[in-house]
Amino acid sequence: MNFHTRKWVKPEDLNPNGTLFGGSLLRWIDEEAAIYAIVQLGNQRVVTKYISEINFVSASRQGDIIELGITATEFGRTSITLTCEVRNKITRKSILTVEKMVFVNLGEDGLPAAHGRTEILYVKDQFKDDEASE
Repeated sequence: MNFHTRKWVKPEDLNPNGTLFGGSLLRWIDEEAAIYAIVQLGNQRVVTKYISEINFVSASRQGDIIELGITATEFGRTSITLTCEVRNKITRKSILTVEKMVFVNLGEDGLPAAHGRTEILYVKDQFKDDEASE
């Protein structure tokens, strides 16, 4: 799993217990997962369909730097399934895991549309066609 997005836990992200508010973390995860799905499917029209059990493993406190890791585990005809882990950047201690997140690819009409993807598209492979044409 690649960890690309990092967040700095600030006072406005805390709950009354002085730890990272779960709602803030889930918002960050949903946004990052949507961006990942958009890049993988090559379409800005994707929606969150399903998020499985969310397992909060440990707390994060003000000043922590956390990182979000997301990877595709399955490609359906109109969907992409992802898995997610959030960990402390410095200690590498797991903070949260989400086993399954499903995003649906939509057409211009707002209905599920086939995306034609079957495997993960890596950044290093995204620009190969551009380099070949130069």
